[in-house]
Amino acid sequence: MSIYEFKPTAIDGSPVDLSLYNGKVLLIVNVASKCGFTPQYAGLESLYEKFKDRGFAVLGFPCNQFGGQEPGTSAEILSFCNLEYGVTFPLFSKIDVNGPNAHPLYTYLKSAKPGILGTEAIKWNFTKFLIDKSGEPIRRYAPNDKPEAIEADIQEALNSAAA
Repeated sequence: MSIYEFKPTAIDGSPVDLSLYNGKVLLIVNVASKCGFTPQYAGLESLYEKFKDRGFAVLGFPCNQFGGQEPGTSAEILSFCNLEYGVTFPLFSKIDVNGPNAHPLYTYLKSAKPGILGTEAIKWNFTKFLIDKSGEPIRRYAPNDKPEAIEADIQEALNSAAA
């Protein structure tokens, strides 16, 4: 199994076949507009701008499961991200990352890369998953891991041969 088997919905409502990202290194992040970690949007955009021409993308999945910190509509989320942080990386429609309605992509990611002490649940907004060129999750990062702190891991994944 790989992430390429999933077809989440883009923030504009269109389906996205993740196989479009085959051969790219990805950072998948559950995001929120009203969180203490929201300023990480700037770091995520910086990583995207720095490495997108080398086959890297950030995929942002808004989620309202943590303190109701993503209450907006898709249009409001997109406007906020564009105006406040100049986000140009792909954003998707709001999803659940935990519980019975968790998006299947997140069920897969959590199973493939459990958190501390083997817990699968996403603990908060801005949990990040690094995906290799073959669509396999290779690392999970905590919400407080700043985007700039994982730049070396992204470079390493970009420099490795596709599986």
